[in-house]
Amino acid sequence: MKLFTFLILTLLTGSAFAQGSDLPYVEGSAKLKGYLVKPKAAKGKVPGVVVLHAWMGLTNHEKESANKLASLGYIALAADVYGKNESPKSVQDAGKLSGYYKSNREVYRARVKAAIDQLVKAGADPERIAVIGYCFGGTGALEAARANFPVKGVVSFHGGLDKGPGETPGIKPKILVLHGADDPYVPKEQIDAFQNEMRAAKADWQMVYYADAVHAFTEPGAGTDKSKGAAYNEAAARRSWEHMKLFFAELFAK
Repeated sequence: MKLFTFLILTLLTGSAFAQGSDLPYVEGSAKLKGYLVKPKAAKGKVPGVVVLHAWMGLTNHEKESANKLASLGYIALAADVYGKNESPKSVQDAGKLSGYYKSNREVYRARVKAAIDQLVKAGADPERIAVIGYCFGGTGALEAARANFPVKGVVSFHGGLDKGPGETPGIKPKILVLHGADDPYVPKEQIDAFQNEMRAAKADWQMVYYADAVHAFTEPGAGTDKSKGAAYNEAAARRSWEHMKLFFAELFAK
């Protein structure tokens, strides 16, 4: 019975039609290793999605997101921001690594741009690219929009909304922010500043709040204890994925 259920779920999700593999690439002198998935049934160039990892580096969470995106018909690259030999061993390590990139936005942007370039090299339609990210990666997705990289849109899942110094130019990529209504790591002042930034940049942006959700609401490994400030929320995870799918349907419509 379990095998039958597995086969049915496989057919429904389309995961049987996707193949994933590690993808080595470089950005400057940095050696990176992402995870690339292509839909088997793809004909011609199809839209592509870069998936940016949270502060613990590239994990199964981002790889599974890439698998799910491929099952929807997209080429997906779960990118590596830190480098193949830079995996945090603790939250303290993760804080230092992610803090470096958040304090050096141009370096962070270069890593994101390298992933976009690799995705196009892998066969994605250069005119239909999106970037999504989780937590720290959500900040990176927004940086792709702020930099006006050649992407149609970006999606931030429970990401930081703060920006680096300097003015934001007119933002061309469309933006979707999926946010836990009770996220203690993104204070109201940061939300207000972000929304004012979007208005000043004349961006096409949306922000969706999920009730009873805190930071990391898409991550099952975060547990379910809201009092810690980061916890999985099944309803928010499911709803946010559906909101992303609707956003992509509009974004990639021919």
